[in-house]
Amino acid sequence: MPTPRRAGPGLPAMIVAILQVELAIDWATSLKDKRRVVNSLKDRLHREHQVSAAEIGPRDSATVAMLGIALVSMEVPYAQSVISRILEKIGSHPDCYISDHRLEMLTPR
Repeated sequence: MPTPRRAGPGLPAMIVAILQVELAIDWATSLKDKRRVVNSLKDRLHREHQVSAAEIGPRDSATVAMLGIALVSMEVPYAQSVISRILEKIGSHPDCYISDHRLEMLTPR
């Protein structure tokens, strides 16, 4: 079994963008309605933007969903651009709207 290498000065910088998005799905009357919207969004974001996405919030509410989205990049401007496009895409989704969001960028020191 190979020994893990430690990060050193010769390794490229890695940027991790973490986006939390709270969605309002006002028309949903069941958890099945909510699941349809959330799964559709997660699959689309992964397919079109190569990000990881998961439902992280309250699972017992049919009208509120929280998504956690993560992106790894080597450049901050690229990560910001992808996150901006993701927010635009979610914001234009016909079945939900963004009620809140938070972005965190983890960069090397």
